[in-house]
Amino acid sequence: MQRMVGVPESHTGWTFITNHARVLAAIADNPSIRIRDIAAHCRLTERAVQRIISDLEQDGYLSHTRDGRTNTYRIEPDKVLRHPAEAGLSVASLLSLLVQDETDRGKKPVAR
Repeated sequence: MQRMVGVPESHTGWTFITNHARVLAAIADNPSIRIRDIAAHCRLTERAVQRIISDLEQDGYLSHTRDGRTNTYRIEPDKVLRHPAEAGLSVASLLSLLVQDETDRGKKPVAR
């Protein structure tokens, strides 16, 4: 069976991080990232990424400005997470776990 070009392999089984969190982290890492690049990074389709961005914008977690053909996204870091189990935790708290710090880029992970 041949895979369609541009469609990432699907993942089976559960994961710790939601696709919404993955997309938000990719945007936090690069606010001018293209939907195509988010899709490749998160192993999602471009349509799925568009829906996720729409969800995040609709609920006020994300906004964007357009400059020519480029979108620049702005995350609302103080907005609290939606699930009652995370009541009081902010988007910034979540992203601090998911986004690689600039100073850590290029460093190899420590073997344990």
